[in-house]
Amino acid sequence: MTKTNTDISRRGVLGALGLGVLVSGCASKAPSAFYSIEAADVSGLSGRSSRVQVLVAQPRALKALDTTYIAVVDKGPIYSYFPNSAWADTLPNVVQMKLVQTLQNTGRLRGVGMPGDGLLIDYQLQTDIRAFQLQVEGANRGVVEIAARVVNDRNGRTVANKVFRAETPSGSTSVDKAVEAMNASADRVFAEMAAWTIRNV
Repeated sequence: MTKTNTDISRRGVLGALGLGVLVSGCASKAPSAFYSIEAADVSGLSGRSSRVQVLVAQPRALKALDTTYIAVVDKGPIYSYFPNSAWADTLPNVVQMKLVQTLQNTGRLRGVGMPGDGLLIDYQLQTDIRAFQLQVEGANRGVVEIAARVVNDRNGRTVANKVFRAETPSGSTSVDKAVEAMNASADRVFAEMAAWTIRNV
């Protein structure tokens, strides 16, 4: 690998010919850095409290995002990944945990958890991760897009659905700046999703 673990250029992404080369070139080495994302700041969230319990289902994602690798996406879309760096868990697991924490931090729900937590479920929050990446087509930016559904667990009916999206300039193609930008985008998406979920349960 000729790229460092802190910088990958647009040229490097294109030269990697998409998904395979960066991954296969680094697969034999353990990542030197693991990254996570933060639960959203919902301290200023307004609205009513609810006595319901909400299960946050495992998010769905394409295989290109259902991984521990941190994605870099160019026009196409062409997926490449930062070498020597990884999410702390597979991206859907990280997103699921942070959504649970965000909803718990609102203090507006009787219970929030994941499958196996022993909840008496009233509603499910189901999500699809459409984008969670450093986008290098045009200006470099952290892009997060998640489609969400609130489902009544008692009758299986969808109560509401919405797509949440945020973009944050990264100012750099380093992995640190990329993750920082994705964190900022995720914070906005998670906060908006939490407020929307509470309104619909």
